[in-house]
Amino acid sequence: MPVEILMPELGESVHEGTISRWLKKEGEFVKEDEPIVEIMTDKVNTELPSPVSGILTKILIQEGEQVEVFHAMGIVEPEGGVAVAATPTPETASVAPESAPTAVSVPETITPASSSDKKWFTPVVKAIAKEQGISDEELASVPGTGEGGRVTKKDVESYIAARQAPAAPKPAAPVAPTPAPQVKPAAPSVAGPDQTMTPLVGMRKMIADHMVRSSQVPTVSTVTQVDVTNMVKFRERNKDSFLETYKVKLTYTPFFIKALAETLQEFPLANSSLTPDNQILTTKGVHIGVAVALGAKGDEGLIVPVIRDCHTKTLIEIARDLEGIAKAARSNSLKPTDVQGGTFTLTNPGTYGALFGTPMINAPQAGILGTYSIQKTPVIIDDMIAIRSIMHLVLTYDHRIIDGLVAGKFLAAIRDRLQAFDFFK
Repeated sequence: MPVEILMPELGESVHEGTISRWLKKEGEFVKEDEPIVEIMTDKVNTELPSPVSGILTKILIQEGEQVEVFHAMGIVEPEGGVAVAATPTPETASVAPESAPTAVSVPETITPASSSDKKWFTPVVKAIAKEQGISDEELASVPGTGEGGRVTKKDVESYIAARQAPAAPKPAAPVAPTPAPQVKPAAPSVAGPDQTMTPLVGMRKMIADHMVRSSQVPTVSTVTQVDVTNMVKFRERNKDSFLETYKVKLTYTPFFIKALAETLQEFPLANSSLTPDNQILTTKGVHIGVAVALGAKGDEGLIVPVIRDCHTKTLIEIARDLEGIAKAARSNSLKPTDVQGGTFTLTNPGTYGALFGTPMINAPQAGILGTYSIQKTPVIIDDMIAIRSIMHLVLTYDHRIIDGLVAGKFLAAIRDRLQAFDFFK
């Protein structure tokens, strides 16, 4: 009996993933618990094991395509033709046809809509309905096109679109249909003799999609210059003893995170996000996402793992957390939960010598702070020329939530904390 490879639920808020790579080809043998497919969710790759030993007879979802939680991605014919199947729940047993493949991965959680109509809904459908304020009773009235009349994700999305669309006015008289214009399909891209063509799939595709969504947010960038001479001197004096005592390198980034966390507590609006139904969601805890490079050489893209509860942590604790997520990113061992729940983002292009830039917001967060290269610069102090360590801070923020006045005060507060440097000692 064939066995389906199901997309498991990899996180509470993860409703779908992207097939990053099939580790086996159709017709190849796979052992039980041997990795068979690589799934990407929120730019985190997770290898899924085969539920049984056998032959991968069919790949249902191709590389680069998305798959919803609890949906089949491929089929394995068990060794010897006998599957060691997971015991189905009473609900799934009552609706599953005898000839259907046996699912061995994480079973779908099915919730009754009501005792009268006996409808059930997948977690994806339930999550969409909850987000749109659709009650169970209203959801039960949605016509389902899935197997056995089950309501699918497309069904509930079509229902929401129809509910929000204004009623079309009745025409006064019949109008003869106008033939649709003939649109010539775009010619496929062709590489030249000295060019190569690479599909935009996997992580690059997820990054591209997220950047498009973020670009829809009306943002403004504000810049300030910071004298970080005291911070630089402190690090130079203490980096060796810090490493010897705490077994972690003291870089500049933990200082930026510490100053940012304290300032977000002072300006909670900057620690918020705008929900799809135009509600401002403000979080008391400060959970800062930090852009780090993936792969051993740092050339496999960027990801934004989250350091949680930064407002309660010391500089040492932040430095340890930062080193931990950086190591996990380099070894591609981050989990989906490591990149979820961020309330604000920090990016540090100054690590690579960048002097200035305007970072793109990580929607739906209200803002992102860019920290740039520290340079020895001549400045005027008390009408005298002095050489100081100067850097630029750039704040990009969602102008629907934050006004320019608040943004200016927020950025100035970070600048003042870094310049005073009192709270680090």
